[in-house]
Amino acid sequence: MAPPSGQSTSSTAAAVGAQIRWRREQRGMSGSELARRAGLSKATLSQLEAGKGNPTIETLDALAIALRIPLRIPLTDLLTRDTDPGPVFVAGTDLAEDEVGRELLRRISSGHSLEIWRLRMPAHTELAGVPHATGTVEHLLVATGRLTAGPTDSPRLLGAGDLLAFAGDAPHVYRTGTEPADVTVVIASPIVS
Repeated sequence: MAPPSGQSTSSTAAAVGAQIRWRREQRGMSGSELARRAGLSKATLSQLEAGKGNPTIETLDALAIALRIPLRIPLTDLLTRDTDPGPVFVAGTDLAEDEVGRELLRRISSGHSLEIWRLRMPAHTELAGVPHATGTVEHLLVATGRLTAGPTDSPRLLGAGDLLAFAGDAPHVYRTGTEPADVTVVIASPIVS
């Protein structure tokens, strides 16, 4: 089950409202019950779910507790939209020699089983990716070298520092050219209950 998809992707308030409503409905909770548990008025909750509110961190925290979002799942899950299965390309960035860089490359929402792999491929090598379970998303982060990777019908050339996320439930490929590649692969598969 996924949150409603008809929400405006440019509106954080709409995305937060959709997440609150989706999680409430997922738990079989009425709006009145959630409002009572979170210490909010029904009107306030209705406004938030409609994407017309501007909740404080304290309000989001109260909603997370009332919705029984486990501590292992970050509060930011209420703030995130669905993760696009891709392909999503994020180019590597350069830093000055003495500069420290910290960049969020990709957020993987809760409800996924994660596997982290290191893929090292010599030059002139091709590897066919076997499709994973439905809804799986692969994330590739190139440490060194270059490779062409992604969906079989539209692979992309990647260099050191580049990130590519794509639907891993379809045929995909990894291919090196004249140099080897060292790649971190994160496979996010939906948890089926």
